[in-house]
Amino acid sequence: MAETLHRLRSLLSAAAVALLLPLAGVSAASAAPPVSDDPDLSTQIVGGSRVSTTTYPWVVYLATSGGSQYCGGTLVAPNKVVTAAHCTVGDSPSAVRVVSGRDDKSSTAGTVSTVSRIWVHPSYNSNTMTSDVSVLTLSTSLNRTTLPIATSADSALYAAGTTARILGWGTTSSGGSASRYLLSATVPLVSSSSCTSSYGSEYYSTHMVCAGYSSGGVDTCQGDSGGPLVAGGKLIGVTSWGYGCASAGYPGVYSRVSNYATTLQAQINS
Repeated sequence: MAETLHRLRSLLSAAAVALLLPLAGVSAASAAPPVSDDPDLSTQIVGGSRVSTTTYPWVVYLATSGGSQYCGGTLVAPNKVVTAAHCTVGDSPSAVRVVSGRDDKSSTAGTVSTVSRIWVHPSYNSNTMTSDVSVLTLSTSLNRTTLPIATSADSALYAAGTTARILGWGTTSSGGSASRYLLSATVPLVSSSSCTSSYGSEYYSTHMVCAGYSSGGVDTCQGDSGGPLVAGGKLIGVTSWGYGCASAGYPGVYSRVSNYATTLQAQINS
């Protein structure tokens, strides 16, 4: 994989922050990328706009025990969150918090939930980014609307050109500052042949789906990893990786949820 171009869509994981703290001598909060107080940045997710968890009650974010946001997630059952494996691999449940109902990361709105169990897909491969899915079990169930996952019966939702929604609190440009607010945008799904043209052998059509405009300009970015790609009222993708953010010719790459539906549902029901 071309590591100079490859960008995981996450900031530091809880485990990585914990490893860095003794070396850097700083708190988890100060280790996080800076959050801008400039409200003008709220109009960009790389091409998005501010939205509310009132409208999208199932979108959540993952934070360290010190409160620093580093990934996104989707509430798929009252006590279950689907996110990316690369957001959680190596983390202990005690190191992760799930924040729901909070549009503004600087506020105290919503609920901060502890995690009792982390399941990472056993076939997750950090080199190929296949099976990049994870399920968190919350210590206490939330009274919030959940989002169903796509299954093998939802192949029509993956048709090229389908409009899908992306959401997150990540950076507003590649390597830039994280957004203070929840941002969202819509992007069209990209055909497997087109995505293969972009990423070659790094794209696995069974495991992944691409979304974005050929001209770029709208995309998920660092800190959005694990967050939802939504179409037809279902979670069809999990934000995973890409070359840069919003670059022309390089759409965002998402884990194809329908491919993992049976395994995910077993975890959701457990």
